[in-house]
Amino acid sequence: MVTDHAEALAALGDPTRRAIFESLATRPRPVGELARELPVTRPAVSQHLKVLKGAGLVTDRAAGTRRIYAVDPDGVEALRAYLDQFWMKTLAAYKAVVEQTDEEVS
Repeated sequence: MVTDHAEALAALGDPTRRAIFESLATRPRPVGELARELPVTRPAVSQHLKVLKGAGLVTDRAAGTRRIYAVDPDGVEALRAYLDQFWMKTLAAYKAVVEQTDEEVS
């Protein structure tokens, strides 16, 4: 799970990691399959997955000799909750301005 929101945001700030994350959002995949879709080497994909896993955004499981990576729904939910707090504050501020404007017009 995401414990450091800055780490998760930084992990997704890299275009290659974001592409890997978006690919995993469609379905779990092994490293080799991800590497075939990207213009980076298999070891580079592994390093990017390590960062995403450390940020709590992906999980992995053994499947024979391969590791299958998937988006971690708990990590995504934690990041979303973090971002939602800003949305809620923005909506509350907007509501206050609208109500203040309504009172001035009345």
